[in-house]
Amino acid sequence: MVDNNKNTRSVRPADGLRGTIHLPADKSIAQRTALFAGIAEGTSRIEGYPSSADPQSALSCLRQLGIQIETDEDVLIIHGKGIRGFSPPSEPIDCGNSGTTLRLLSGLLAGQNFRSTLIGDESLSSRPMGRILDPLRQMNARVDSVEGHAPLTVGPASGPLSAIEYTLPVASAQVKSCVLLAGLYADSVTTVIETLPSRDHTERMLGLDTGIQHGKRLVHIRGGMKVEPRNWTIPSDFSAASFFIVAACITPGSVLKMPNVGLNPTRTGLLEVLRAMGARIEIENQREISSEPVGDITVYASQLASVTVTKDIIPSLIDEIPILCVAAIQATGRTEIRGAGELRHKETDRIDAMVKGLGALGAKVEEFEDGLAIEGPQQLHGGHVSAFDDHRIAMSMAISALSASDPVHISGADSVAVSFPEFFRTLDSIRPDPN
Repeated sequence: MVDNNKNTRSVRPADGLRGTIHLPADKSIAQRTALFAGIAEGTSRIEGYPSSADPQSALSCLRQLGIQIETDEDVLIIHGKGIRGFSPPSEPIDCGNSGTTLRLLSGLLAGQNFRSTLIGDESLSSRPMGRILDPLRQMNARVDSVEGHAPLTVGPASGPLSAIEYTLPVASAQVKSCVLLAGLYADSVTTVIETLPSRDHTERMLGLDTGIQHGKRLVHIRGGMKVEPRNWTIPSDFSAASFFIVAACITPGSVLKMPNVGLNPTRTGLLEVLRAMGARIEIENQREISSEPVGDITVYASQLASVTVTKDIIPSLIDEIPILCVAAIQATGRTEIRGAGELRHKETDRIDAMVKGLGALGAKVEEFEDGLAIEGPQQLHGGHVSAFDDHRIAMSMAISALSASDPVHISGADSVAVSFPEFFRTLDSIRPDPN
């Protein structure tokens, strides 16, 4: 049941989820394929580009920069113009809700010979941008903000940017990618140093040199590097799969299959944690598609036990922590998650959002500045919760409703369109037939 006037979705408890789920394409990879195709020297074809809001924002931004984009059935065709082929935009470039688009595009625009202004919606405009402003300014890029937030004004560059060696203060694929892409316009080799690994899609997709030195990971990019056009196939989004992985684990009698899911090891920390909790998760037909590992996942209902999650694994499951909290509610013992302070700077403060959401359903959750702790198992009751207009909170609260005693009513549920527009329809499709 949906109340369109109040943007509210009601989710009933369920038993025995079964079926095969076809998930949306990975939006992190999708946005990169679009941006990299835009700076390639020639035409790229992208199969399976998603209709969700963030990837569509990336396409809209490219069009504002003069990149020609067309479709041929389910294939997206982007005619790249090289790293200096963007045209000056006639108005501010709207990144919508997409932090990936804004941060990566900032790196690409830093080396252009024209001025651009990047804007976003209210949520994106509240997210801190200082982490990209600092390294871009070290590279002598012209970049200004509104007290460290969007709108950002970037360029024009007066000449080649200065190559730098930059150590990431926190694990962040968006910051890393921003610096590397700005490095395309630098006077020599730019190096990004990671103490903790973050998503490595950018370096995989661009074929960048990487290495390990003194226990730290180094990624290098050469100024003026030519980006080749490619044919891309985008795997299914592991972050989207995570909600149904947990749904199957905590719902008695469940068996769910999810084919063609991206299994990049910098993204799949949730699998490691859930298996440590006792989850039965099988992966078959592992292979590589467009530089990314892929496999078919089958998940069975499982008896979960508590774990302690520390900062070392957080970068590989940062987006999955809200749904991990839902798993912890049904696990035996105390689950503690620490080192996740980055969650307070997402589309909303996700630590606070999950504490409030689960609390509204009767759960007792201990909150820390950098995480939370949950003693389980706990029986949730029904009630009204807010998604805080955050797609991952909306989906997490929907999955929590499956093991509640009564329906859960989620306001702000339309936010799922950011990454998974078909989420609620997919959830309905695997529920047992009431007849």
